[in-house]
Amino acid sequence: MLPRELGAESGMLVVETIAKIRRAHFVDGKPIKQICRELKLSRKVVRKVLRSEETAFEYKRSVQPHPKLGAWREDLERLLTVERDDQDERGATIWMRAWRRGRTAGRA
Repeated sequence: MLPRELGAESGMLVVETIAKIRRAHFVDGKPIKQICRELKLSRKVVRKVLRSEETAFEYKRSVQPHPKLGAWREDLERLLTVERDDQDERGATIWMRAWRRGRTAGRA
């Protein structure tokens, strides 16, 4: 949500940014669209800040989805735990074997 060059973490609005949004709208009278352009935020985020009384917004994902791994995630986990001893310094043996098995099973 926030540009990385401002030093803010992704997915979180800091108090300073919330203050800038509210000041620009309520004190300076700027429209939402102009605030979005200046602060590089979406209109949805700016409207959310203006409509609420919150001083900080955070989003924490409870479960990390793995859609691309989905069907064969269990196979990969099993391969990684069983075959740790049979690898070179980069772990290439395990990943190549898993990739080959996935291709032969029609998953790649």
